[in-house]
Amino acid sequence: MFRALRHRNYRRWAAADLVSVTGSWMQVIGVNWVVLERTGSVTSVGISVLLSTLPAVLLGPWAGALADRFPVRRIVLVCQVMHAVLAGVLGFAVWSGLPMATIYALTCAAGLISVFDGPAFGRLSSQIVPRDGLGNAVALGSVINSVGRIIGMSTAGVLTALVGAPVLFVLNSLSFVAVIATVLTIRREELHVLATSAPNRAGVRDGLRYVATSGRLLLLVTLGFVLSCLGRNYQVTMAAMSADAAMYGVLSSVFAVGTVLGGLVAAARRTLSVRLLLVAAALASLLQVIGGLVSGPVAFAVVIVPIAAAAVLIDTTMSTRLQLDSEDGMRGRMLAISGSAGAAAGAVGAPLLGWLCERLGASTTLVLAGTITLLTTVSAAVLFGASPHRRTALAHRVLRRQRGVAHPAGHPLQPAPLTRPRRRARARTGKTELAGAHHRPGDRPVQRG
Repeated sequence: MFRALRHRNYRRWAAADLVSVTGSWMQVIGVNWVVLERTGSVTSVGISVLLSTLPAVLLGPWAGALADRFPVRRIVLVCQVMHAVLAGVLGFAVWSGLPMATIYALTCAAGLISVFDGPAFGRLSSQIVPRDGLGNAVALGSVINSVGRIIGMSTAGVLTALVGAPVLFVLNSLSFVAVIATVLTIRREELHVLATSAPNRAGVRDGLRYVATSGRLLLLVTLGFVLSCLGRNYQVTMAAMSADAAMYGVLSSVFAVGTVLGGLVAAARRTLSVRLLLVAAALASLLQVIGGLVSGPVAFAVVIVPIAAAAVLIDTTMSTRLQLDSEDGMRGRMLAISGSAGAAAGAVGAPLLGWLCERLGASTTLVLAGTITLLTTVSAAVLFGASPHRRTALAHRVLRRQRGVAHPAGHPLQPAPLTRPRRRARARTGKTELAGAHHRPGDRPVQRG
C-alpha cells in the first residue's frame, strides 16, 4: 500500500505536497465562506468557482504544450512563487474589506497561474517514481490530498472563528515555500526522465488530434467531464445543505474522511482498470440520489462518506488510465486537456448546481444530477464494451465530419477496414484491462488537489 514511499524523492515530495495541500484547502474554505458570508448566495459561490476554473478551459492546451517543450522545473518554481504572492495579496484584500470584484479578480488570477502550473507540476511529479510504482503514487497522492483536506478544513473552521479568514490566505502563502524548497533540493540523478515530444508533434493541434482520434482516451475524458460537472461539485451542494458555517465545516471534514478511505483502497490495488472506474462511478451516482432522498444534514453526512470514497477511486483510476494509455511526449498536453475538461465541468456545473439548488432545493438537485451521471456511466460501460477498433473508427468519422473532408484509403486519418472478428477483439480488450496493461508508454503524475 505504501511502496512508493521507498523512494527518497517521493518521500520529500509527499511531505511538501501535504503542507501545500493543507494550505490550499484552507484558502478554498476561506474564499467560499467569504463569498457566501458577504453575498448570502450559493450561486455566488458557484460563480467564484467558475472564475477560478475559466482560465484552464481557455488556455489549458497551450499550457500543456509548454510543459512538453520546456524545462518543467523552472515553470513549477515560477508558478509556485506567483501563487505565494497572490495568496498574500488575497489575504490583504479580505482583511481590508475590498469589494467583491477584487476577490473575484484575484480568484481568477490564481486560476490563471494554476493553468500553467498544473501540467508542468504533473509532468515533474511523474518522474519521481518509476513506471511500476506510478499507480501507487497516484493513490497515495489522493490520500495526501484527503489528509490535507481534513487538516486544512478543520483548521480553517477554527481559525476563521478565532482570528478571521485573512489568516487562512497568509498561511497558504507560506505553505508554498515547502514545494519550492523540495523542487530546489530534489535529487536529479534519481529522476525517471520522460521522453519529450518531437518538434513536428509539439503543437496544440497535435495534442487535440491525438485525443480526438483515440476512442478510449476521448471516452475517458468525456465521462470525466460529466461526472465532474454534476457529481463532483460538492463545494456547492454541501454549502446548500448546510444551515451555518459549522455544519459546512463538519460536512467538509466528513467528506475528507471518506476520501482518505477511498485513497487507501486505491493504493492497496495492484491495477486500476476501467471496470473499477465504471463501478465506482455507478456507486457514487446511486449514493448521490440517496443523499438527496434522506432528510437532515446528519443522514446526509453518513451517505457522503462512501460517496467521497468512490469519488477518489474515480479520480485515481481516471488519472492512471489517461496517463498509462498515452505517450510520454503527449504527457503535458494530456494533463492539460484532462484539466481543461475538469475545469470546464466546474465552470458549467458549479453555477448550474447553485442555480438549481436555489430554484429546486438541494435535495431535488442531488437526485436529478445523480440520475444523469448514472445514465451516463451506463452508456459509457456499453461503449467501453465495444471493440476498441470500432471506438477508434467512430472517433475518426467524427473528426472527418468536423473538418468537412473525406480522406482516401491509406490516409493517416482514414481507419483501416473492420476485418477482425468482433468476438476476438473483445476478448483481447478484456484481458488488457484486467491485467492493467497499457497500449502506449506513459505515466500518470501525482497531482495536488
